Amino acid sequence: MNNLERKDEQAEQQRVSFISELLTNKITTTIQEVEAAKNEAQQVQKNYGINTSVNYLEADDRIETKADLQQQRSLVNKVVEDENIVQRQLATYKSLKHSPYFGRIDIKDADFPDVDQLYIGTASLIDDNGEFLIHDWRAPISSIYYNGVLGKVSYETPNGIQQTELLKKRQFQIHDDKIINMFDTNETVGDEMLQHELSSKSSEQLKNIVATIQREQNDIIRDTKSDLLVVQGVAGSGKTSALLQRIAFLLYHSRTELNAEQIILFSPNLLFSNYIKDVLPSLGERNMRQVTLAEFFSRRLEGLRVQTLFSRFETENQNDAIHEFKGSQAFIEQIDQYLQNLAGEQLVFTDIYFQGDIFFSKKLIQQIYTDLNPQLPFADKLLKTKNKLIKTLKKRIHVEAEEEWVLVKLDSLSDEQYHYYLGEKDPSEFTSFDEEQAFIANKIAKEELRTVYNAIFNNNFWDAHSQYLEFLKWVKAPVPQQQWDVDISEFKEQFEFHQIRLADAAPLLYLRDRFTGENKNNRIKFLFIDEVQDYSIAEIMYLKLIFNQAKFNLIGDSEQALFKDVETAPVLLKKLSNAISVKNARLINLNHAYRSTLQITELASSLLSDGDKIQAFNRNGELPQLFITNTDLEMENTLKSIIRTELENKDTVAVITKNRAEAETVFNIVNREFDSLLVSNSARSIDSQVVILPIYLAKGMEFDSVIAWDVSKKNYSNVHSLGILYTIMTRAMHSLNLICKNTISDLIPEKAFQQKLLKIKKVDD
Repeated sequence: MNNLERKDEQAEQQRVSFISELLTNKITTTIQEVEAAKNEAQQVQKNYGINTSVNYLEADDRIETKADLQQQRSLVNKVVEDENIVQRQLATYKSLKHSPYFGRIDIKDADFPDVDQLYIGTASLIDDNGEFLIHDWRAPISSIYYNGVLGKVSYETPNGIQQTELLKKRQFQIHDDKIINMFDTNETVGDEMLQHELSSKSSEQLKNIVATIQREQNDIIRDTKSDLLVVQGVAGSGKTSALLQRIAFLLYHSRTELNAEQIILFSPNLLFSNYIKDVLPSLGERNMRQVTLAEFFSRRLEGLRVQTLFSRFETENQNDAIHEFKGSQAFIEQIDQYLQNLAGEQLVFTDIYFQGDIFFSKKLIQQIYTDLNPQLPFADKLLKTKNKLIKTLKKRIHVEAEEEWVLVKLDSLSDEQYHYYLGEKDPSEFTSFDEEQAFIANKIAKEELRTVYNAIFNNNFWDAHSQYLEFLKWVKAPVPQQQWDVDISEFKEQFEFHQIRLADAAPLLYLRDRFTGENKNNRIKFLFIDEVQDYSIAEIMYLKLIFNQAKFNLIGDSEQALFKDVETAPVLLKKLSNAISVKNARLINLNHAYRSTLQITELASSLLSDGDKIQAFNRNGELPQLFITNTDLEMENTLKSIIRTELENKDTVAVITKNRAEAETVFNIVNREFDSLLVSNSARSIDSQVVILPIYLAKGMEFDSVIAWDVSKKNYSNVHSLGILYTIMTRAMHSLNLICKNTISDLIPEKAFQQKLLKIKKVDD
């Protein structure tokens, strides 16, 4: 290091020390503000409790109390929000104290002689004069750090495109007021920083890596115009990180119009949901809503147990032609065609009962529906049918009020119940006792008939499930009729046990909600799907029907398909584009693989027909190893030996299997000797040195060391398993070991051996 470089580093360290001291003072001051805000909130809430104890007997008191309570409630809300604001500010200061910034850009505008030095961090920091000491990574000017190269650059602002000249781009690694690493670069992120991040053990779950965002990831993060954004990213390309940072950016960019509750993320499983839960808070934002597809369907099909994706994977042939058909756009389009041509007499209406007797017969309901204008949309006809039934119900209330069952209940009322039905009505308002009794009888009848009203309101007079069954009988399936009839019988049998197969869930819901026009969620503005390649087109079309106001963000890798055959990205994207009609659609490809070492990426890529498109990050490591054994006992001993070796310098070793049964077998082998965890579908965390899990629970995750169990020809016998084996390999960051019995799977091509992409060890040698 020459004198100039040493002086430069000293100056940067002095600035870091200054910022650190400033943050220490701000933290001290803010802690006091938090305590003051907390005390004020407690006092206001205490006063609120006292002020709600008032006299409700006089009308004037009621009016005055209502105004007071409204004022008190507003005050409580304000002080609580004030406390939340200072709490969030304190958390920001503490986060910045740990690592205040990671980048610096020097820019010079043509109209100004001075050079601006801007420092980029996870949040903004402003001094007492209103000057920015640190710029938030999501601010428009910060895009230069990720996208710009030295020279003339432009960046987007609310006022349009701005031009400037980038003179310097510097990167830092700072830890607790000390500069660990510092260098200048002309690239998006210098290899030096990225190498350091990726070479460390993966003890932190999905690290906050805004410092290492690449240019193509930045395009994803800052896109504000696309109604449909499809990200096709190879394994380890940072697509999930980009997805989460995109959410943080959108919340920052549209903070006056968008909040976290208006964003929903469909994640692959509960474990993954927990895995990413701390990322947004680390970026200063509240978490968005997260749900798995199975959870979402279960809530919408209340009373039915919905088969999970994993259950289907374990128990059924995932390449079944019928499942493929039911998951297609063609199947959903047949639902639309079926509903469009559905006559009134073909609708499956049901009787509405009250106290064990038919109150509205299905024949009456069918007649009401059939008499309506046939040109009306079916959702409008259903609504008019509901309104007619409700109108008739209101008339029936007066009739029922004079029935014997009401008079019996009226006579048996206690004084307390009697006054409950009177409500705020003063007895002196009635001209006679009979009028008072008639009033209460009407209230009783109305309350009891609420069950009928609810049945009408909730469309319980139309049997969506039986209607779907009728549709299945009507549909033109591209399989032999006998096979289709068997599938219909299986649907009926499952339904009798209050169960539904995953292949039928989205189509049934689509038929129901398309017909009723209900159950839409217009509040959600952005919908994200991670691992979209494991969704059927039918499922995505249903989500689009329900979240019709949302911009869709679909993230995945067509080559990591577990539940169907691998299909090329263009094929998958064509299907998505045809299924979702939007104004502004955009595709972004991520072909750089950063997660795994060069050696692991090269081996995994060799499995794919178009694997040469994957650009491996130049981070060297050891060659993956293949252990060929002859017996079950040799497999077991080899597994334990590998684990012992790996744990010498790795925090976590993951043994990844093809399915649940294999995972249980492996767990029984290693559990007595190692601190082990068998990961289940309901797992939310991993806290053991050795984790054993089936591949579908490892989606989106990464591990220091991965052992692929039983990659033999018998276990991975055909191309249907290609996506599974590829995904297992690409979970490994630093070390990959494969164990097989007798013969290796043909999915590992000959060129992998010819090019010596893995080290072969025969256990009997």
